[in-house]
Amino acid sequence: MAKQPEQILEEQLVAQLQKLGYGLVYIKDEKELIANLKTQLEKHNNIQFSPKEFERVLNILSKGSVFEKAKTLRQKQHIVRDNGDNLYFEFVNVEHWCQNQFQVTHQVTMEGKYKNRYDVTLLINGLPLVQIELKRRGLELKEAFNQINRYQRHSFGANSALYQYVQIFIISNGVNTKYYANNRHQSFKQTFYWTDKENKRLTNIVNGFTSEFLEPCHISKMICKYIVLNETNKILMVLRPYQFYAVEALIDRVKNTNKNGYIWHTTGSGKTLTSFKASQILMNLPQVKKVVFVVDRKDLDYQTNKEFNSFSKGCIDGTDNTNQLVKQFSDDTKLIVTTIQKLNTAISKKQYLGKMEKLKDEKIVFIFDECHRSQFGETHSRIKSFFNNIQMFGFTGTPIFADNAVKNELGKRTTKELFADSLHKYVITDAIKDENVLKFSVEYVGRYKRKETATEIDIEVEDIDKKELMESPVRLEKIADYILAHHNRKTHNRDFTAMFCVSSVETLIKYYDIFQRKKEEGKHNLRIATIFSYASNEDDADANGFLPEELSVVEEPKALYGLAVHSREKLDEFIGNYNQMFETKFSTKDSESFYNYYNDISKKVKERKIDILLVVNMFLTGFDSPTLNTLYVDKNLRYHGLIQAYSRTNRILNEQKSQGNIIVFRNLKNATDEAITLFSNKEAIEVIIMKPYEDYVKKFNEAFIALLKITPTVNSVNELQTENDELEFIKAFRELIRIKNILAAFADFKWEDFAMNEQLFEDYKSKYLDLYDKVKSDHQKEKVSILEDVDFELELIHRDEINVAYIIQLLIKLKSKVQKDVSQAEKEIFNLLNTEAHLRSKRELIEKFIQENLPVLEDEDDIPEAFDKFWNEEQQNAFNKLVKEENLSPDKTQTLIEDYLYAEREPLRDEILELLEGEKPSVLERKKTGDRILSKILGFVETFINGMTN
Repeated sequence: MAKQPEQILEEQLVAQLQKLGYGLVYIKDEKELIANLKTQLEKHNNIQFSPKEFERVLNILSKGSVFEKAKTLRQKQHIVRDNGDNLYFEFVNVEHWCQNQFQVTHQVTMEGKYKNRYDVTLLINGLPLVQIELKRRGLELKEAFNQINRYQRHSFGANSALYQYVQIFIISNGVNTKYYANNRHQSFKQTFYWTDKENKRLTNIVNGFTSEFLEPCHISKMICKYIVLNETNKILMVLRPYQFYAVEALIDRVKNTNKNGYIWHTTGSGKTLTSFKASQILMNLPQVKKVVFVVDRKDLDYQTNKEFNSFSKGCIDGTDNTNQLVKQFSDDTKLIVTTIQKLNTAISKKQYLGKMEKLKDEKIVFIFDECHRSQFGETHSRIKSFFNNIQMFGFTGTPIFADNAVKNELGKRTTKELFADSLHKYVITDAIKDENVLKFSVEYVGRYKRKETATEIDIEVEDIDKKELMESPVRLEKIADYILAHHNRKTHNRDFTAMFCVSSVETLIKYYDIFQRKKEEGKHNLRIATIFSYASNEDDADANGFLPEELSVVEEPKALYGLAVHSREKLDEFIGNYNQMFETKFSTKDSESFYNYYNDISKKVKERKIDILLVVNMFLTGFDSPTLNTLYVDKNLRYHGLIQAYSRTNRILNEQKSQGNIIVFRNLKNATDEAITLFSNKEAIEVIIMKPYEDYVKKFNEAFIALLKITPTVNSVNELQTENDELEFIKAFRELIRIKNILAAFADFKWEDFAMNEQLFEDYKSKYLDLYDKVKSDHQKEKVSILEDVDFELELIHRDEINVAYIIQLLIKLKSKVQKDVSQAEKEIFNLLNTEAHLRSKRELIEKFIQENLPVLEDEDDIPEAFDKFWNEEQQNAFNKLVKEENLSPDKTQTLIEDYLYAEREPLRDEILELLEGEKPSVLERKKTGDRILSKILGFVETFINGMTN
């Protein structure tokens, strides 16, 4: 059967949208788009704009970034009419989202830096709020995603920039369809499938997706209610389907019943965003007095406050002490974020009861974050008995069932007993299937034996899990050496970070001292930090990681009660090392400084400034860092504690982060299988845990055979006849590098295991990069290349340690070589220049330095300075040549390059043409001239500036 052309798919989609109630309107360009906008806004607001009045409306619409325009879209508007009267109107009805005007158009042409024609646009009140890009069947969705990114750069922001009002993008190849918010900073990993309530995907755009997701009331509801404006990062975020269903279920429960309930959404699936959106909607219901979001640890209080405030700046007042919390209950604060410990104090201490009892009969909604933890005790019962008119909802990624319930003073309590029904379920297998979290690669390292009489018997580690064995200096030293040997491999040369969780503070101190000694001996340069608190000296089988109830700044931190004097002194010593490493001034002298230390560690792990964070319990729950990909485990974990700890590693980030790495130095195989079975099912082990090394070796060899069918030799890449042939080669080699990316994280990785040797891989990689260079530099073609939107996923072959500074070190070594080794050393350098994507633009210059400058240098110590001098002279010569050849103003060109480097936005064609000093090109020549100059400027920046500060 022939592949379905885009045009047929587009016609089917437009026809179906019309049946759903969209009015079809033909709009060929921006002028017609603006004319239609005027008509639709007048109809929606039941008013007429004069031409000058509508100019004022367009002036409002033209201002601001995508984020600011999203705010403008939702606000009530005002202009002064020609006769001086005030006129109030709206762009969209946010409260009654069905009461808007819905239209569909297709093939709108917009001209910015390039002329682009968009596939299908959904207009609400005349504004383009949903953009759909289609690819023919068989093409990757990522190509449509990359095409939209190209439109973002080239034309969405041109002229009146109305396409910057798009709230939701939809990409489809007919059989697969995904959606995402208008946020240029996200990767393809942040695109989502739509599903039904049971998490069954609706992927076919014509059969299923359109009738459910694009139905006018539903898409309008998604835009008006379920897009979150993240104030901290100034970006739009849209809820995923399971988040949508959870919030809808909570709203329905509050509106129509007095029952409680809980949401089971797996760790890492974005519960904070879900709970924020639920809180935001619930607090605006007239029958609800307050919404109280409850966490059980001081660190989560900080993190949740920060995250809630990022979604809606200033929506939460700080609750540093119980007095402040009681004040929030008493005043008109609608949304409160607090800890369960402070809440407990507020309803049990005499000095607060007078104020709190006034709220006993008010309708208050309590939402408990990570409700698998501290609510299972007296405090939960106390809250229920104190308030008479409350509803309680829990969020958890790991519910408590009978199997994993811990007995306390009230007996074994399950999540269902405390919160009643599960309102929505999204388990780890769902999240992995949807690519919303990653699989785990679990490696078990080490075996232990016990001798009985003359016979040596293998014993499971748990059977001899004795303190003297587990904490023997020889064992700890071996584990530390293993981590140092494999850390770069696990973290892709420290592109990612790691945590190491251990059984007790006592053991942590021993490990830290070993790592510190090895660092002083010059055996590693890893940045290792640690934090511990409370009475953490005993093994914590559940990894709950509780922090103390409430800290007062004037008291000695209760976080350190229970620590031996020696442990306290060691923590001070370790914080001192941290202060020296990062030029900070933290200490354990008071709680404020201690928690500032905690917050700074959290920030630095996320920013990849800490390589390994050594912990007992802290950070094993509630800590969210997409840049963390590895967990080393020397601690007994079970059930929800195990899943919570492992889940620190499986947040989605980019193509390079293909799994969460778990390296276990205890025999937790049975515990891991039990935990996965409890929170999904027995079959889920194969879904959640990566396959063994041998399976990926087999997949790599199969992918290599597929590559050989397309290009039997490296040179046959040069002989590919068409762009379609080149595309097949790109896809085949990209599959190889994807599998190699997974394999490289295994401790067993070695090239001898593969049918393809390393040199052949590098040779093919060089040809792959040649094609990338060809696509990137081909700015002059009128016809769009089919390769233009292919993602080459260069992050999978980028090595941070191979940079210009590294090459200079190789040049120094080259200079010191005896004559017979020089040619081999040169060959190695030239090979690196050919196979590292970020060095290829610099290849000719570095080769020139090797051939012309290196021989005349007598001392290898002079090489760095000589290279800098050579580079600066070549850069100035290239700049002078560029401005002379194109007749550009040197000062304006320099300023434009600086602005480009600062803003990371390609200059527009008009900005480029402003650089010309002579006669400006004709209208017909403007595009060709502008594109040529832009290409040269970008090439200059890539060669001389990018990557030179490493």
